[in-house]
Amino acid sequence: MFKIKVKMANTYSQMYAQIIFCPKGRQNLILPVFEERLYQYITGIVRSSGPKLIAINGMKDHIHIFLGFKPHFKISDLVRDVKTASAKLINENRWLPGKFAWQEGYGCFTYAHSQLDVVAKYVMNQKEHHKTKTFREEYVQLLELFHVEYDEKYLFEFYE
Repeated sequence: MFKIKVKMANTYSQMYAQIIFCPKGRQNLILPVFEERLYQYITGIVRSSGPKLIAINGMKDHIHIFLGFKPHFKISDLVRDVKTASAKLINENRWLPGKFAWQEGYGCFTYAHSQLDVVAKYVMNQKEHHKTKTFREEYVQLLELFHVEYDEKYLFEFYE
Protein backbone atom coordinates (compact mmCIF):
# COMPACT_ATOMS: atom_id res chain seq x y z
CA MET A 1 0.00 0.00 0.00
CA PHE A 2 1.28 3.44 -0.94
CA LYS A 3 0.89 6.56 1.15
CA ILE A 4 0.29 9.70 -0.76
CA LYS A 5 1.42 12.95 0.78
CA VAL A 6 -0.80 15.82 -0.08
CA LYS A 7 0.50 19.30 0.48
CA MET A 8 -2.18 21.81 1.24
CA ALA A 9 -1.72 25.30 0.00
CA ASN A 10 -1.66 27.95 2.69
CA THR A 11 -3.21 31.35 2.43
CA TYR A 12 -0.75 34.16 2.85
CA SER A 13 -1.91 37.70 3.05
CA GLN A 14 -1.53 40.98 4.83
CA MET A 15 -3.88 43.87 4.38
CA TYR A 16 -3.76 47.36 5.83
CA ALA A 17 -6.57 49.81 6.54
CA GLN A 18 -7.00 53.30 7.92
CA ILE A 19 -10.26 53.77 9.83
CA ILE A 20 -11.64 57.23 10.60
CA PHE A 21 -14.58 58.13 12.83
CA CYS A 22 -15.72 61.03 15.00
CA PRO A 23 -17.89 62.04 17.97
CA LYS A 24 -21.59 62.55 17.41
CA GLY A 25 -22.20 65.96 15.90
CA ARG A 26 -18.49 66.08 15.10
CA GLN A 27 -17.94 68.04 18.26
CA ASN A 28 -14.50 68.77 19.73
CA LEU A 29 -14.88 66.20 22.50
CA ILE A 30 -11.61 64.22 22.39
CA LEU A 31 -9.83 66.36 24.94
CA PRO A 32 -6.08 66.40 25.67
CA VAL A 33 -6.70 65.48 29.34
CA PHE A 34 -7.93 61.99 28.39
CA GLU A 35 -6.82 61.61 24.77
CA GLU A 36 -3.80 59.40 25.54
CA ARG A 37 -5.82 57.15 27.88
CA LEU A 38 -8.53 56.82 25.21
CA TYR A 39 -5.97 55.84 22.57
CA GLN A 40 -4.42 53.27 24.93
CA TYR A 41 -7.84 51.79 25.61
CA ILE A 42 -8.68 51.58 21.89
CA THR A 43 -5.24 50.06 21.26
CA GLY A 44 -6.12 47.28 23.71
CA ILE A 45 -9.41 46.59 21.96
CA VAL A 46 -7.75 46.45 18.53
CA ARG A 47 -4.96 44.14 19.69
CA SER A 48 -7.31 41.78 21.53
CA SER A 49 -9.44 41.54 18.38
CA GLY A 50 -6.56 40.25 16.27
CA PRO A 51 -5.29 43.03 14.01
CA LYS A 52 -1.87 44.61 14.37
CA LEU A 53 -2.18 48.24 15.38
CA ILE A 54 0.28 50.35 13.41
CA ALA A 55 -0.77 53.86 14.45
CA ILE A 56 -3.55 55.68 16.29
CA ASN A 57 -3.98 59.42 16.58
CA GLY A 58 -6.43 62.17 15.85
CA MET A 59 -7.80 65.52 16.74
CA LYS A 60 -10.48 66.77 19.11
CA ASP A 61 -13.11 65.93 16.49
CA HIS A 62 -11.94 62.65 14.93
CA ILE A 63 -9.72 59.57 15.29
CA HIS A 64 -7.55 57.66 12.81
CA ILE A 65 -6.67 54.01 13.40
CA PHE A 66 -4.18 52.37 11.04
CA LEU A 67 -3.91 48.59 11.27
CA GLY A 68 -2.89 45.37 9.55
CA PHE A 69 -5.38 42.53 9.36
CA LYS A 70 -6.11 39.13 7.82
CA PRO A 71 -8.83 38.38 5.21
CA HIS A 72 -11.25 36.78 7.69
CA PHE A 73 -11.26 39.84 9.94
CA LYS A 74 -14.36 42.08 9.91
CA ILE A 75 -13.55 45.78 10.12
CA SER A 76 -17.20 46.64 10.81
CA ASP A 77 -17.19 44.45 13.94
CA LEU A 78 -14.03 46.13 15.20
CA VAL A 79 -15.41 49.63 14.65
CA ARG A 80 -18.64 48.68 16.45
CA ASP A 81 -16.69 47.23 19.39
CA VAL A 82 -14.28 50.18 19.61
CA LYS A 83 -17.08 52.75 19.49
CA THR A 84 -19.23 50.91 22.05
CA ALA A 85 -16.47 50.23 24.55
CA SER A 86 -14.73 53.60 24.25
CA ALA A 87 -18.00 55.55 24.61
CA LYS A 88 -18.72 53.50 27.73
CA LEU A 89 -15.22 54.30 29.06
CA ILE A 90 -15.71 58.04 28.50
CA ASN A 91 -19.17 58.03 30.08
CA GLU A 92 -18.33 55.85 33.08
CA ASN A 93 -15.28 57.98 33.90
CA ARG A 94 -17.31 61.17 33.39
CA TRP A 95 -14.56 62.68 31.28
CA LEU A 96 -17.18 64.94 29.70
CA PRO A 97 -20.37 66.55 30.95
CA GLY A 98 -23.41 64.87 29.44
CA LYS A 99 -23.54 61.64 27.49
CA PHE A 100 -20.80 60.94 24.92
CA ALA A 101 -21.56 59.03 21.71
CA TRP A 102 -19.78 58.40 18.43
CA GLN A 103 -21.35 59.49 15.16
CA GLU A 104 -22.79 56.72 13.01
CA GLY A 105 -20.62 55.47 10.18
CA TYR A 106 -16.90 55.58 9.54
CA GLY A 107 -14.38 55.79 6.73
CA CYS A 108 -12.14 52.86 5.85
CA PHE A 109 -9.35 53.04 3.29
CA THR A 110 -6.96 50.23 2.36
CA TYR A 111 -3.27 50.46 1.55
CA ALA A 112 -0.41 48.41 0.14
CA HIS A 113 2.55 47.28 2.25
CA SER A 114 4.73 49.77 0.39
CA GLN A 115 2.62 52.60 1.84
CA LEU A 116 3.00 51.62 5.52
CA ASP A 117 5.54 54.26 6.51
CA VAL A 118 3.81 57.10 4.69
CA VAL A 119 0.37 56.32 6.14
CA ALA A 120 1.69 55.70 9.66
CA LYS A 121 3.50 59.05 9.60
CA TYR A 122 0.38 60.72 8.24
CA VAL A 123 -1.70 59.34 11.12
CA MET A 124 0.89 60.21 13.75
CA ASN A 125 1.23 63.78 12.43
CA GLN A 126 -2.47 64.65 12.55
CA LYS A 127 -2.05 67.70 14.76
CA GLU A 128 0.53 69.19 12.41
CA HIS A 129 -1.44 68.18 9.31
CA HIS A 130 -4.62 69.90 10.54
CA LYS A 131 -2.90 73.24 10.96
CA THR A 132 -3.41 73.67 7.22
CA LYS A 133 -6.34 71.40 6.33
CA THR A 134 -9.77 70.93 7.90
CA PHE A 135 -11.15 67.48 8.71
CA ARG A 136 -13.75 67.95 5.98
CA GLU A 137 -11.05 68.74 3.40
CA GLU A 138 -9.03 65.74 4.55
CA TYR A 139 -11.98 63.34 4.49
CA VAL A 140 -13.36 64.44 1.10
CA GLN A 141 -9.83 64.26 -0.33
CA LEU A 142 -9.53 60.63 0.85
CA LEU A 143 -12.94 59.75 -0.61
CA GLU A 144 -11.95 61.24 -3.94
CA LEU A 145 -8.45 59.74 -3.90
CA PHE A 146 -9.95 56.28 -3.38
CA HIS A 147 -12.74 56.93 -5.92
CA VAL A 148 -15.46 56.40 -3.33
CA GLU A 149 -18.83 57.64 -4.52
CA TYR A 150 -20.53 59.62 -1.77
CA ASP A 151 -23.54 61.79 -1.15
CA GLU A 152 -22.86 65.06 0.70
CA LYS A 153 -25.90 64.54 2.94
CA TYR A 154 -24.47 61.27 4.29
CA LEU A 155 -21.01 62.55 5.15
CA PHE A 156 -20.07 63.20 8.76
CA GLU A 157 -21.73 66.27 10.20
CA PHE A 158 -19.31 69.09 9.40
CA TYR A 159 -19.33 72.44 11.15
CA GLU A 160 -16.61 74.63 9.70
